[in-house]
Amino acid sequence: MGRLVRKPRLPDTDLHFEGLEDVMQSGSQIETAAGDNYLERMVKYIPGEVIGFSMLINSILGQAMVSGGKTATMAGFPVTDIAVGAVIAACLLTPIFCWYVREDGDAWVLNAIVSTVAYPFWAYLMGAVAFADYRDGDLAVILVLTFTVVSGLISPLPRKPKAAKQREVAPQELGRLVEALA
Repeated sequence: MGRLVRKPRLPDTDLHFEGLEDVMQSGSQIETAAGDNYLERMVKYIPGEVIGFSMLINSILGQAMVSGGKTATMAGFPVTDIAVGAVIAACLLTPIFCWYVREDGDAWVLNAIVSTVAYPFWAYLMGAVAFADYRDGDLAVILVLTFTVVSGLISPLPRKPKAAKQREVAPQELGRLVEALA
């Protein structure tokens, strides 16, 4: 999740003039980023940094459960309650992390939603103490694989060029065309 899913950008068709491609290319390039493909989206939706963070917390909680049994406590709170709180905290931190690492062109809101939904599946697979009573390794693998395959199908809508940018570019390009034709 270190890099977020990118939105594809539609080409600006208003600036395309038939037969004048060589003139248009000399002045500026129109950005036509294709966005991320299926496999890239599938990988980028995995909340890797949050999973790494929660694995550390989970190993501490797991050791407390081994030494204290099912009634283990930390600072007077049951370890299982702390584990549930850690899973909830990680779910809340996932969209905040997506917002924090976003760059221009990232579909960070969609990435945050899909990654937040993905996190409990991955926590279950990793053996989070919060799911200890319900843990089934085979089911965990099936759930993560299914979610990951389906998540790759979720693609952001292409972003359109901003109207203000179109207004700035069009007169400049028209001036270059007039100069080239003269």
